[in-house]
Amino acid sequence: MTFSIAARCPATGSFGIAIATSSIAVGNRCPWARAGVGAVTTQHRSDIRLGPIGLDLMGQGLSAGETVRALVAASEFPDQRQVAAVDRDGNAAFFCGPKIPSLNSGHVGRGCVSTGNVIANLDVPKAIVAGYEASQGMPFAERLLAGVDAGLAAGGETQPIMSAALLIVDRQPWPLVDLRVDFQEQPLAVLRGLWKAYEPQVEHFIVQVLRPNEVKPRAKPAA
Repeated sequence: MTFSIAARCPATGSFGIAIATSSIAVGNRCPWARAGVGAVTTQHRSDIRLGPIGLDLMGQGLSAGETVRALVAASEFPDQRQVAAVDRDGNAAFFCGPKIPSLNSGHVGRGCVSTGNVIANLDVPKAIVAGYEASQGMPFAERLLAGVDAGLAAGGETQPIMSAALLIVDRQPWPLVDLRVDFQEQPLAVLRGLWKAYEPQVEHFIVQVLRPNEVKPRAKPAA
């Protein structure tokens, strides 16, 4: 019940995932990323354990393809799983279990990969990659959001989506962006609004960790 894009930004080396689903709490269960290592998505009967395992494998030097194959081999029920990965070199790979009962597919692009299940048509992941690639030159977060927006426009899920998330890691061990919308109508529109509100504060939250003496008091809101 999910469609997503995972990517490596060629300009910054950041990793990011934008994802949406018709169930609740997709940001807690499906997107995984680690700075300098890679990104993993775990979808359909999501085995949350596979996300951290996949990142550990890529941290040990495995490629995206090797990682996906290792995750499938280690899974107790691989025929029900859908996983994807992007590594530090921008290689990408995915796996769709043969017993997933709904329409499902995946598509690899330049430094990115999209997968989807319970989707309206098999071209949704291809449309997601096309939307991401067509937004070249925009900020990385905007490109990821453009990808999932294109997937929704191409048909999205067969059920109304109700949650969405945007996860980006950069140079620090904590996420640069971790925004989540849960159980709301039009969650991708809400997520884009959250990003617009958060974007001006991204650098502030880095400075307050690394150089707190440089943090300036915020201006009082106008009366």
